[in-house]
Amino acid sequence: MGAVGRLLKRLPVDPYIAALLCTVLLAALLPATGSGAHVASGASDAAVGLLFFLYGSRLSTGEALAGLRHWRLHLTVLAATFVMFPLLGLAAHGLVPYVISPKLYPGFLFLCVLPSTIQSSIAFTSIARGNVAAAICAGSFSSLAGIVLTPLLAALLVGGSAGISGHAVTGIALQLLAPFLAGQLLRRWTAPLLARYRKVLGYVDRGSILLVVYTAFSEGMAEGIWHQVAVPRLLELVVAEAALLALMLSATAYGARALGFGRADRITIVFAGSKKSLASGLPMASVLFGAGAGLAVLPLMLFHQMQLMVCAVIAKRWARQGEPRLGLPDDRGDTELRPGPELPAGPGLPSGSGLPSAPGLPAGNG
Repeated sequence: MGAVGRLLKRLPVDPYIAALLCTVLLAALLPATGSGAHVASGASDAAVGLLFFLYGSRLSTGEALAGLRHWRLHLTVLAATFVMFPLLGLAAHGLVPYVISPKLYPGFLFLCVLPSTIQSSIAFTSIARGNVAAAICAGSFSSLAGIVLTPLLAALLVGGSAGISGHAVTGIALQLLAPFLAGQLLRRWTAPLLARYRKVLGYVDRGSILLVVYTAFSEGMAEGIWHQVAVPRLLELVVAEAALLALMLSATAYGARALGFGRADRITIVFAGSKKSLASGLPMASVLFGAGAGLAVLPLMLFHQMQLMVCAVIAKRWARQGEPRLGLPDDRGDTELRPGPELPAGPGLPSGSGLPSAPGLPAGNG
């Protein structure tokens, strides 16, 4: 097992994405059927509730509110995440059916309404010498907003094309928001335990997500998802998602410059405003799409791997340069990075990305 782990670390593929792909393969070869499918579905529902209870227990609302004085940066990230991304997703409808398959477009649009990441935004911001404290707050705000905005935007924008109903949105409130709020209310007592057993609970989180994926793709096998999408269609989807990522990286970089942000803040905006959360998206898809979740999460899984690879290259390049590119102006003479609000370590969401955590910070969700 250790040799396999070392091999995965040498590959340019996120190890957790590799685990997800293996889970998809397992569901394709040995899907849960009959009574096993009912057991898997019940376990998956429980796992989703547990995930969001843990998210609520870990996410410090106080830390997020402490960063309100940096409100312009947070509004910029939220606008990129929940306004610009969805608008680009809607514009991509013009690519259907020529580039994006009609069966994959609901998943592509769902990807566009998801919240940003926490852990990878912090890690890349730290590597590139950006405002890490602001990255913590921006990720926290995005996660909090996503609990409410993602289901509403999905129902509004994806809606009928994916069969998302008001009942599904109500299901989100019961299955995701309720345990999340319970975690927030009990955080005073649960946070010390989560910190003590953080490594073990990280495996619980990742294992829960794998169970959700297995159940979703098992249901998808019953629906015949692999007969619905050909490999060339997946390759065309990758091209569309590469264009989406490039547009968001450029828009956040040039937009942050136009708004007059300092260098450190611009780095934070680029990394926090251009990515989407796999850890939040997978359980949400299982609730919103039901048996169609298998197809719905394919665009997200592909985009997640792409964003990690591209942003890792950008962060390392910016770390080596005196000044990052992508439209960020020269700040020569301004060698001190503005630290932003002084905050304690950010919410310790589980590491699902395979990325190193930012120095002095706990791993977060990918």
